[in-house]
Amino acid sequence: MSQPPSYQAPQKVEQQRQGNVLVLTIHNPPVNAVSPGVPEGLHAGLDAAEHDDTLQAVVIIGGGRTFIAGADIKTFDLPREQAPDLRGLIARLDAFPKPTVAAIHGTALGGGLEVALACTYRVATKDAQLGLPEVRLGVLPGAGGTQRLPRVVGVQKALEMMLSGSPIRATEAEALGLVDEVIEGDLLTGAVAFAEAVAGTTPLPRISERTVEGSAEVFAAARAGLGQTHKGQLAPELIVDLAEMSTQKPFQEGWDAESALFLQAMNSPQSRGLRHIFFAEREAGKIAGLSKDTPLLEIKSAGIIGAGTMGGGIAMNFLNVGLPVIIVETTQEALDRGLAVIRKNYENTAKKGRLSLDDVEKRLSLLTPTLNMDDLKDADLIIEAVFENMDVKKEIFSRLDAIAKPGAILASNTSTLDVNEIAGVTKRPESVIGLHFFSPANVMRLLEIVRAEKTSDSVLATSMALARKIKKVGVVVGVCDGFVGNRMIHHYGQEAGKLIEEGARPQDLDAAMHALGLPMGPFEMSDMAGLDVGYLIRQHQAKVAGQPKPDGWLDRIVEAGRKGQKTGAGIYDYPDGRKPVPSAATDEVLSAYRSEKGLSSRQISQEEATKRLTYSLVNEGAQILDEGVAQRSGDIDVIYIYGYGFPAYRGGPMGYADEQGLKNVVADLEQYGHTPAPLLKKLADEGKTFAEWDREKGRGEPEKGL
Repeated sequence: MSQPPSYQAPQKVEQQRQGNVLVLTIHNPPVNAVSPGVPEGLHAGLDAAEHDDTLQAVVIIGGGRTFIAGADIKTFDLPREQAPDLRGLIARLDAFPKPTVAAIHGTALGGGLEVALACTYRVATKDAQLGLPEVRLGVLPGAGGTQRLPRVVGVQKALEMMLSGSPIRATEAEALGLVDEVIEGDLLTGAVAFAEAVAGTTPLPRISERTVEGSAEVFAAARAGLGQTHKGQLAPELIVDLAEMSTQKPFQEGWDAESALFLQAMNSPQSRGLRHIFFAEREAGKIAGLSKDTPLLEIKSAGIIGAGTMGGGIAMNFLNVGLPVIIVETTQEALDRGLAVIRKNYENTAKKGRLSLDDVEKRLSLLTPTLNMDDLKDADLIIEAVFENMDVKKEIFSRLDAIAKPGAILASNTSTLDVNEIAGVTKRPESVIGLHFFSPANVMRLLEIVRAEKTSDSVLATSMALARKIKKVGVVVGVCDGFVGNRMIHHYGQEAGKLIEEGARPQDLDAAMHALGLPMGPFEMSDMAGLDVGYLIRQHQAKVAGQPKPDGWLDRIVEAGRKGQKTGAGIYDYPDGRKPVPSAATDEVLSAYRSEKGLSSRQISQEEATKRLTYSLVNEGAQILDEGVAQRSGDIDVIYIYGYGFPAYRGGPMGYADEQGLKNVVADLEQYGHTPAPLLKKLADEGKTFAEWDREKGRGEPEKGL
């Protein structure tokens, strides 16, 4: 027996002999990401197995809660000589002369699945999940995944997995041939037994030696589908190209091409934007001044005041996770209407196969309707979801103060109003918080958590934990008019109005934002929300301020009975009820308005429109940061990704500004007659970015696998 080379394995990989099998256990918590030390440790184990003739097979298993959850994303920006050599490890596994068995529990994602694919065999627990989610970070599987996965599961399934990024369970993977055996009982015991059974197998089955077929129609359909699912994105196109290559070229050619195209995707602005959002979303859960040891309040039941669109949607979030809800309305008619909408939403989900009819009834059984607000006396959390009127909300909170039990969280779903003023009518302002859900509340993932002046740490921490429980992305913001999202969107709308007055058409401005990747532009969004909402707010504000009745072009459109998509006509016409069509009626209103006001029109390029609209968000975002209403620029980006449809691959408005260069943003703002916010100007003058400002404020980047 020859002796292995004198190489000491790093502690990230433990070697343990079980009979004629060498078990390599990865210890790199929390998710066993492939960071420096892991490939080296696995190489050391393979060295030991290769040079010991009494060892007949190798098992690779993850210590702790998972196999390998992927590459360490933080290493993407390292120089190549400092980054972990995952491809080198995988090439070694592919050529290894003895059977290797990947023993999978938890997740095998990204680079983790690529390691498993390079092994000779794969076994897994039945609840393990396997996937290649790289597309979600604007990259592609870069260590053989695009070439090996089609050779195992077929082109169609491989494309589905790589383009969606969604994992599959081990039971499905076994049916597809991706897993050789699902282990019942102890995974390690089963994996070692499997390895002993295949020890001595010759020749070893290698995925890289297989061939796979795929028709031109399959790839044509995949490319056509990208326009709907990944419009304008680079990585998905490259994934389809590489999957097609797996059917046409030898493995080595596809392997080499994959390496080059991975670097192309990784170095793209789109990947930088998606990686920024990946970390920003995780950072959003870190709240300045809030200890990790802050005690949480127990939430076993919720009360909702208002059974309208928002109230019903909010209620569904709690019903979905098994929390009983009492929903209050002022009239039986309104209550019945709200309950009918909730039932219809659930039944529609069931028709799509995403929920059983038994589940529908189970969730609805947790809902208690009432006309009596006193029935909320035992609720742990009460959310007010009525019309945006301060007097109404203050009256409700004054009543709740007398009804709610001590320690109950009293929350307002207000989207703009002063939560401090609302809290001020209670004797327990420490229990009051803003929970701003976005419509439709049962669908939209964003939850702005508004920290009022006297909100207690426990109420804040509990609200963040509750957001996670109901599968929302919670972002803490401060109190100001409109908080973060709506305050910025107000300036965006104002800039759109200025562009209209200068000669732009609504459809041109919407198209300018489509070009950036937004699903809706400012006027499509206004029509969908309902033009009458803004109209009523403007009328009320003018009346309170003793000013003349507003008479803008939008006011005239509403007064003509055009209130948006819900009425079949707004800024656009909606002949089929949904799709906006440019309106001759709007053109007439605009023409008359411009003539009456003496406004001259000019041609406005799409580039100018996109810059002015986007940078209006950025400029106000910088002001919000300077005031401390948002903790970090990444929080603003998360709000705009999940609440307003800003494309994640652009990195959110602040991340997008960083990518363009803040000096360029400032120059454009000044060219278009705007005064840059002081923080924006300061960072531009110093040659810094918003991301650097975040880091200087104490932002860290948690390790997470891909």
